[in-house]
Amino acid sequence: MNATISILAEIPEDLHQTLKGYLESHPDWDQDRVFSAALSLFLLQNGESDRNTARVYLDSLFHRAAS
Repeated sequence: MNATISILAEIPEDLHQTLKGYLESHPDWDQDRVFSAALSLFLLQNGESDRNTARVYLDSLFHRAAS
């Protein structure tokens, strides 16, 4: 079973408003899922392409619970 870690991040207000609008119109997504998908995709695109990162990305996209 994978552990989850909480982080606190400051983002620009415009980005926060866009995220808030997205989440309001897509109830199957939440902030944690968006951040996991975005961070894992960033890492995959920038050379940190291990299986665990890929799994987190795919699980986030397809809304599977972490195993």
